[in-house]
Amino acid sequence: MDLGLTDKVAIVTGGSEGIGKAAAHRIAAEGGKVAIVARRPDVLAAAAAEIERVAPGRVMTIQRDVSDPQSAAAIVKAALDRYGRIDILVNNAGTSHAKAFDLVSDADWQGDFSLKLWAAVGLIRAVVPELRKNGGGRIINVTNLAGRTPGASSMPTSISRAAGIALTKALSKDLAKDNILVNTVCIGLIKSGQHERRYARLPGARPNATIDERYMEDAKARGVPLGRVGEGHEAGDVIAFLASARASYITGVAINIDGGTSAVV
Repeated sequence: MDLGLTDKVAIVTGGSEGIGKAAAHRIAAEGGKVAIVARRPDVLAAAAAEIERVAPGRVMTIQRDVSDPQSAAAIVKAALDRYGRIDILVNNAGTSHAKAFDLVSDADWQGDFSLKLWAAVGLIRAVVPELRKNGGGRIINVTNLAGRTPGASSMPTSISRAAGIALTKALSKDLAKDNILVNTVCIGLIKSGQHERRYARLPGARPNATIDERYMEDAKARGVPLGRVGEGHEAGDVIAFLASARASYITGVAINIDGGTSAVV
């Protein structure tokens, strides 16, 4: 199926690994052009090289920390300087940060909201004028299941992600008149570098266990109905669809990508 992404330009934050890289990869493979944003230059360059092999000339890198309030304008300017337009924004930057309420410091709250909510707000504010010039566009906010069904010891992530889901719904109402469609994907257990780094830090981590074994243990512990961990491309494909012409009547929705884990639809 042709997604209608040819020559559409997407900014993808957190684009050097996992879901962000997978989304950028699929958009570029469908004929789009992508600006992937991340902090680490080596990982960013490796991701760009991987996408370049599939879609030559359709990827650029922007090394920025999106939690810096000055980053939004610089990211949008860099993409416009290279591609001349912007059609899609994928707000994917973020890490899992979950503790019991009593253990969450002021710095934890501030850092989490800066990275996951205020960065998204800043980029949306910067990109909306460009989407309006083009007669419309797409904004996809990557959130997670905890934002819909928060559990114990899930803060600050569950709170910042709930705010991201509310932002999505409110924006979909405000921007519909401009043909700017705004949706969110609520992520469950999906393979990523941050999960693998977390496994390495766990107390009592089995040094001889393979990554695949750790993922399967995690899927079992979380009771994933499909019995496995999701692949990055499975989330990336859904994001690319929401960014596409084929999703032209979908806005203001939250889609679970979780193998059936969520208790709510």
